[in-house]
Amino acid sequence: MSNITFTMIKPAAVADGHTGAILAMISDGGFKIKALRMLQLSQAEAGAFYAVHRERPFYTELVESMSSGPIVAAILEKEDAVQAYRDYIGATNPAEAREDSIRKLYGKSIGDNAVHGSDSDENAIIESNFFFNTMDRF
Repeated sequence: MSNITFTMIKPAAVADGHTGAILAMISDGGFKIKALRMLQLSQAEAGAFYAVHRERPFYTELVESMSSGPIVAAILEKEDAVQAYRDYIGATNPAEAREDSIRKLYGKSIGDNAVHGSDSDENAIIESNFFFNTMDRF
């Protein structure tokens, strides 16, 4: 069990002006932000990040969506961070997410569900390393 996880505020949520509210919810949920940056992924970078889904039917749409505008990437810290964050953000489909969850409040659809959250301790490390070097972490 790791005490870090990785998240991204997705382009649609950033474009809709929800970055501050989502970061406030993350902080209010007891997560410490250990690294934070805003950037826009190229299609190649988005494709590399989501390479695990390359054979899935939604891959092309996912890459296009994730490279369509700026994202906010962050490393978060909390005890049992991966599971705690996945519980906190709600179901992948915002329509099925808990009423007070990030995805229910700010997600539009399964594809535009406001935030990404690591699905395992191993992926949290891989995803964090994709975006942040050790000098960027506090």
